[in-house]
Amino acid sequence: MATVPSPEQRRLLADDRLLDRAHRGAMVAQAIVLGAVLLTLYVDEALHDHLAMIATFGLIGVFGLQMILRHVAMSIRLRQQQQFRQTRDSREQIQELFAMTDMLQAAETYEDAGSVLMATSRRLLPGYGAALLVFNNSRDRLDLARAWDMPEGFDAPEMLSPSNCWALKRGKPHINAPGDSTLCCAHHGTNIASVELPMMACGQLHGLLIITHPEIDGAFDRLMEMRRLGRALADSMSLALSNIALREKLRTQSLRDPLTGLYNRRYMEDALERFVSLGSRTGASTAVVMLDLDNFKKLNDEHGHAKGDAVLRDVAAQIVGALRPTDVVCRYGGEELVVILPDCSLEDALEKAEALRERIESLSASHECAISASLGVAAVPETATSATDILPIADAALYAAKKAGKNCVMASDKRAGREPPRLATIKAKTH
Repeated sequence: MATVPSPEQRRLLADDRLLDRAHRGAMVAQAIVLGAVLLTLYVDEALHDHLAMIATFGLIGVFGLQMILRHVAMSIRLRQQQQFRQTRDSREQIQELFAMTDMLQAAETYEDAGSVLMATSRRLLPGYGAALLVFNNSRDRLDLARAWDMPEGFDAPEMLSPSNCWALKRGKPHINAPGDSTLCCAHHGTNIASVELPMMACGQLHGLLIITHPEIDGAFDRLMEMRRLGRALADSMSLALSNIALREKLRTQSLRDPLTGLYNRRYMEDALERFVSLGSRTGASTAVVMLDLDNFKKLNDEHGHAKGDAVLRDVAAQIVGALRPTDVVCRYGGEELVVILPDCSLEDALEKAEALRERIESLSASHECAISASLGVAAVPETATSATDILPIADAALYAAKKAGKNCVMASDKRAGREPPRLATIKAKTH
């Protein structure tokens, strides 16, 4: 299939044809002048005036053709200079994009990636404002990660629903230019034009890049001209967003329990060591509550494992909702959970454990089955000396709570040389 030449290629071909015709015309005119001069040597003097007239017209033709040649040559020279500048600009843009890609490989968070994109965008697209939006964990909306140099009257959306954006629905760039009567997205509520570029990698959308220009007149044409460069920025950024999302997913999977969303045992051991070491330097207590759901195997046998999983998720939610942001909740194994309470005395941990027991027991009504838990409490330095022995001590207290009839809180004995804890056992309330 024959390729269709571009407008620039057609102009170059037309100039080449005009240059060739002018050269030929100049040669013909010079030949006429030369012939007229030579004929004066062989013809009568009466015809010399006619030959001089012919030579004069020939010289005028040569001059005119030389002017045409100069004009065409200047046009070609200007076009070559323009192509040189375009080639130089393209080379510089490619170098900037390579540098951006190299920097993005070191970006660990969306904030890092946004900073790299902002620096590159300001160099490649001076005078343009931009905003970067990325999908949240549930992928039901996009949140604003970073915005810079936005024109007055244009506010980057803090959050965006994919259903309100034509670029995200189509997976293609989309220009919102109200002044040029283009189809605009539902979230676009200003007269300032913008181009929206979806960021796709590995067949999945990862974010949206919005680029704006403060001038309204001719905004559509300007955005069309820079759309290619904007897509290059979006493509480079999409790979970085994909890598960051993958790293975050792997990190979450390595630290979180997939069923409950709680931290796993590996993270718990590291966090406990860190909190106990910090408490030993500041003189603060670090408490541990070990929790085990009562008769959980029976619940699974009678109601099925789906019901057991639902109970575990709700128990985890109840515990997290009752604690401070600094507290750590982990799934220790099976139906056994561990709560780390930094800067918390044994007495305060006992009261918090009783509150947790009551919240867990309250789930019985919503699940229409008996749900309760036994809890054991230990603390450094009251009942344990280090992160190594606090878990076995809390587990022993949990075992004592099971022997005491379940659905209760038990505290481990205080170490020798210290007064016994104010509350040793908190029994479940009978109804």
